[in-house]
Amino acid sequence: MRSAALCAVLVLGAVALADHAQAQSKKKTPEGFQTKAQNAILMDPGADLVLFEKEADAQIVPASMSKLMTLAVVFRELKAGRIKLDDSFVVSEYAWRTGGAPSGTAAMFAPLGDPILISDLLQGVAVQSANDGSIILAEGIAGTEEAFVKMMNDYGKEIGLTQSHFVNSNGLPAEGHVMSARDLAVLSKHLVETYPEYYPYFAQKEFRYRDRFTFRNRNPLVWADIGVDGLKTGFLKESGYGLVSSAKRGDQRLILVVTGLQNKNERESESRRMLEWGFKSFKPFRLFDEGQKVSDALVWGGEKHYVPLVGDGDIDLLLPASATGAVSAEIIYNGPIKAPIRKGDQIATLRVSAAESSATNEIPLYAGENIASSNFAMRGIDSLLVLAFGWLL
Repeated sequence: MRSAALCAVLVLGAVALADHAQAQSKKKTPEGFQTKAQNAILMDPGADLVLFEKEADAQIVPASMSKLMTLAVVFRELKAGRIKLDDSFVVSEYAWRTGGAPSGTAAMFAPLGDPILISDLLQGVAVQSANDGSIILAEGIAGTEEAFVKMMNDYGKEIGLTQSHFVNSNGLPAEGHVMSARDLAVLSKHLVETYPEYYPYFAQKEFRYRDRFTFRNRNPLVWADIGVDGLKTGFLKESGYGLVSSAKRGDQRLILVVTGLQNKNERESESRRMLEWGFKSFKPFRLFDEGQKVSDALVWGGEKHYVPLVGDGDIDLLLPASATGAVSAEIIYNGPIKAPIRKGDQIATLRVSAAESSATNEIPLYAGENIASSNFAMRGIDSLLVLAFGWLL
């Protein structure tokens, strides 16, 4: 693993970027900022930066917030063309009794035996948190809820959920049905970035169903004028009140997860406070313009010994709004990199953190030009140089 020191003048001011001995894998809680939530995480998905966290990796009972995984599977099936919004699924007795009117839980009251449009089921789950809607979708896609839950668990592993295990499609109490605040944030980021065509369901304020019911979005922040456009509430006696919310202001989006709060009012006020703090306390700063070389990476067996590293467009950092400009940085890559190298190949990561924050920006870096393979004799010389001088090349 290669860690390269940078020396550059930033737009934040004239600052020498020094080697960072080791980037922290766990972000610390910002000093002076606290939350009543038992578990919380606030992240900027665009910068891939955690701004705040508290017990974010502890396994919790996610309640209806786990319906986000159910919807992720449905969105994937829609995007793959295996189902369509105007397809219908029939309401089984199991779905009706377990999550419908007889259950006494959040439901869209889908009539037993009726065909229900997938578009209506999605609105029922996203807006009303309908337990019957979740089961109907699960059975319609996979045949049984059990088979659908396997799809949920498999998909969760694919996208990097490490503390999650699903037992049902709706989040009703079940032993072993767990997630973490971090996993909920990672899942929300995946939904925002992978399914922009379906994400607007989470911002829908009302859902009119069968001309008999008008369901209001259970996420209170969707109704507030603070940029929130999703995602999901959750409540069980075992877990308290929780909320996964996402808000966008200008080009910046934040994702927040809070759990273990005492009541609805506390859930709303604490979420609002944390989002406001995030938008106010962290701001983007320009580090490199599009196409500007960040540094070089060592090449083995190429026509050139180094390949320039650039970002995918402009490279912006998210730093504390009060940042003085003192930052530390390192470039990480497995090297030397073997030629041939194609322009645009991702080959390194730039890690940057500010003196005022322990949060670390991680920015992918790409090859800025093509590097063709050299001849056999030159590759031999490269090997001798590496053996003799190591990273001094």
